Amino acid sequence: MNKHIFTLFVLLTVHCLLSVAQTKSGLDPQRFITTVDGKETKLITLHNGNMEACITNYGARLVSLMVPDKEGKVEDVVLGFDDINAYRLKKQNFGSIVGRYIGRIKGAHFTLDGQEYQLQQTANGNISHGGQPGFSDRVWDIVFYNDSTLRLKYVSPDGENGFPGTLTTFVTYRLTHDLALTVNFEATTDKPTVVNLSNHAFFNISGDPSTPVTNQLLFVDSKYIATYDKEKNLDGNFMRVRNTPFDFRQMKKIGADIEIYDEQMSITRGYDHAFALRHAGKSSKPAAILYDEKSGRQLTVYTTEPAVQVYTANGLNGSMIGKGGIAYQKNAAICLETMHFSDSPNHPEFPSTVLRPGKPYKSHTTYQFSEHIEKKHNLLTSILMYGGAASLTGLGVVGIMSLMK
Repeated sequence: MNKHIFTLFVLLTVHCLLSVAQTKSGLDPQRFITTVDGKETKLITLHNGNMEACITNYGARLVSLMVPDKEGKVEDVVLGFDDINAYRLKKQNFGSIVGRYIGRIKGAHFTLDGQEYQLQQTANGNISHGGQPGFSDRVWDIVFYNDSTLRLKYVSPDGENGFPGTLTTFVTYRLTHDLALTVNFEATTDKPTVVNLSNHAFFNISGDPSTPVTNQLLFVDSKYIATYDKEKNLDGNFMRVRNTPFDFRQMKKIGADIEIYDEQMSITRGYDHAFALRHAGKSSKPAAILYDEKSGRQLTVYTTEPAVQVYTANGLNGSMIGKGGIAYQKNAAICLETMHFSDSPNHPEFPSTVLRPGKPYKSHTTYQFSEHIEKKHNLLTSILMYGGAASLTGLGVVGIMSLMK
């Protein structure tokens, strides 16, 4: 082979290999390859237009999500780690799929069809986030993926952490051309059981996780929150948000009332509550809207779930070093976890989380990004800019009024 041709061949080969390895977020896929419980973990990169999502099959975790700002600059808007070992050693749910039941089940037990089930006790006699190991600690099977879509599967055996029934769960991540990430769940069981699944992404849509989210604006389409007892267990009651720090019916800064004394806030030392959605089950209506003024990014959440758990990363304290070597401080992110209520199996007044054979579980959430809608835009233009998931009807009265201000 001619020497020059051989050199060119080598250079092209190296270029191709580097191109495959590179991600917009700077993550190295090689650092996500290991073996857990006899299964290989890896990093899958999805892209669509200016968006990129990196997902590992370890916990079906969203590791990075690259989204353009108002100037077109693409930045990562979720917290996480840059290698698989950090996810395994540091027990944090950054970007994971939490199950089989997100939230806390009081007393680690429930009764279904007259039979009592004792679950694994993980903290103070309760079970939290499905126990340990939970879905976030499992290696999911890669069923299918292409440039913009990834479908993962996990089979939870009958009796895992005390839950009845073999639960077969699929989660599908998809990037769309209108700057959205969709997360679809499907699950089936061979015995009656309870299911409550969610993605636990920690968002900082400024693109700079070294800055707190307290200056970002939040809207939540909710009049009530589910309340806790002093042990942070849901007590079965709901509280009106009006005239409380939990009123986000009009957009306001996340940090505006976070330091105001409130009995519920004193239990969690920040926001960590389930907001009952006014349009539960209607994914055409915004459940929550998050806006960062500096970057111009706006995130609108649509879901079929009846609640969204708003968590302002109160447990972070700088001890966890994330991507880019950044120490994650308190309030470095906000979680908008679309879900059913915690402890629903012990509260028949809550929407049911019971799943039975022959009746598949389905849940859908869309994280829709867009440049913030400025006052100068007319109403029709503003509605169109909200993206394909919304419509005039879907925006609802609150959404339309916020656009017209």
